[in-house]
Amino acid sequence: MKKSDKQTRDVTSIILESISDGVFTVDNEWRITSFNRAAEAITGIPRTEAIGRFCWEVFRSNMCEGDCALRQTMQEGRSFVSTSTYIINSNKQRIPIDVSTAPLVNGEGVVLGGVETFRDNTVVEELRRELSGSFRQGDMVSRSHLMKKIFTVLPRIAESDYTVLIEGETGTGKEVLAKALHNLSTRKEKPFVAINCAALPDSLLESELFGYKAGAFTNAVRDKSGYFAVAQGGTILLDELGETSPAFQVKLLRVLEERTFQMLGDVRQHRADVRILAATNQNIESLVEQGRFRQDLYYRINIVRLCLPPLRDRKEDIPLLIERFIETMNRLRGKSVSGIGSEALERLMHHDYPGNIRELENIIEHAFILCTHGTIDLQHLPTHLARPREERIASPLRSAYQATEAEIILEALQRHGYNRLAAARDLGMHKSTLFRKLKKLNLTLPPVDGRSSSSRSTE
Repeated sequence: MKKSDKQTRDVTSIILESISDGVFTVDNEWRITSFNRAAEAITGIPRTEAIGRFCWEVFRSNMCEGDCALRQTMQEGRSFVSTSTYIINSNKQRIPIDVSTAPLVNGEGVVLGGVETFRDNTVVEELRRELSGSFRQGDMVSRSHLMKKIFTVLPRIAESDYTVLIEGETGTGKEVLAKALHNLSTRKEKPFVAINCAALPDSLLESELFGYKAGAFTNAVRDKSGYFAVAQGGTILLDELGETSPAFQVKLLRVLEERTFQMLGDVRQHRADVRILAATNQNIESLVEQGRFRQDLYYRINIVRLCLPPLRDRKEDIPLLIERFIETMNRLRGKSVSGIGSEALERLMHHDYPGNIRELENIIEHAFILCTHGTIDLQHLPTHLARPREERIASPLRSAYQATEAEIILEALQRHGYNRLAAARDLGMHKSTLFRKLKKLNLTLPPVDGRSSSSRSTE
C-alpha cells in the first residue's frame, strides 16, 4: 500500500470517528464491515459485537422487514436521503432516526456493498411532542389539561413519604401512576410491589402481606416473608383497597400508625420501612357512610388524593395512546405496523370506552392479530367497532323494538287463551303474519291454541 493511500485512510477513519452521526458499511452479503463510534453510542452495541453480524440483527428497525433504504440503494445503485425510521437499541428502547444511504463503490465502479449514516432524533421527537401539546410522566403520556394538573404536582408528591390515595375507574392506569410516583421518589432504587386486595380472601391477603411463621396454620411448614418484607425500603401499592373487610382494615391501620407489622404465628413486631399507596375504583367516602370502610383508616390513607379521569373525559389522548401502544407492540411482536388509518382513528375517537385505557389497549392488540404491517384500518378493529355507526346505533334500538313487539303479541295471545286467529284479529294482522312474527321473535307457545273457548267467548 502506498504511503499516501494509508494517510488518506487514516484521515477518513479520524473523520468518521469524530462526527456525531452513526456510520456503518455492509458487504454484498449484508454483513457489517465497519461501525463508527457514534453508531456504538446510538445503538449501545460495541463495534466488536456489530462487525461481522447481519445489519438487521444489530438495528432491529421497522424498515428491515419492508422498505429498507440500504437494500434499495444496493439494488438500484443510487442514494437515498433522510428516510425516517426507528431502531431498537441494546436496552430495548425505541430510537427515532433519520437515515441516508449510498452504494459503496471501488475505483473500478464495482459495488462492494453499501454505506448508511443515521442520526438520533430522540431530542427532535421529544420537542415535536412538546410543541404538539403533549407531556409525559414516566410511562404516562397526555395532552389533557386534567392530566397536566396531576403531572404538575406529581414530583412534589413523590418527594414526600406520605400515603397517597389514587382513585379512578377500572382501566384508567392507577398502577401506572403509582409506579410513576415510586420512580420519582427517593425510594426508586428499592422494590415496587403491587397487590390486588380484591383477588384474595382476608386470611390469605394477611399472610401474603405480612408473611407467616412455620406452624402458623395447616401446611405452613416453613417461614415465608410477606410483601411488606419484600418491599422494605420501597413502595407497596394496595390496589382495590375498598374491597377489604373491616377486620383487615384494623390490621392495616395499625401498620400505618405504628409503622410495624406482625407475621402470622409470630409474637415479634417488624419494622415497616415502606411507603404505602392505595388505589380504588370505588368512592371511599360512600363506603365510610355505609359502614363498609373504617373512617379512621380513610383519614390515614387520604393524606394526598389523586383522581384519574376516565378516557371519555380526555379523548384528546387517544391518538397519543394509540401511538404508544403501536410502538410497544411492534417492539414486543417484531411487527412493522406504521400507524392507524383516518377512518379507524375516527371510529375510535367516537367510542365511549367503559373499560378506559385498558380497553383501548385491548382494541389495538386485537388489531395487531389481523394487521401484520402497514396501517390499522377499519377491518382490523373488533366487530362491534368495525360496523358502520348507523348499524351500531340501530342494533340496540332494534332489540328494544323487538322486545316490545314480543310483549304486545304475548299479551294479545294470553287475552284470547292463545287463540292465534283471535289474537291476530286483535292485533290487526293476518294469521300468517302473526306466525311469521312468532318465528322471527323465537316465541314458543302452548300446543293447544284455545280456539274453542275463545271462539265461544267472542261470539
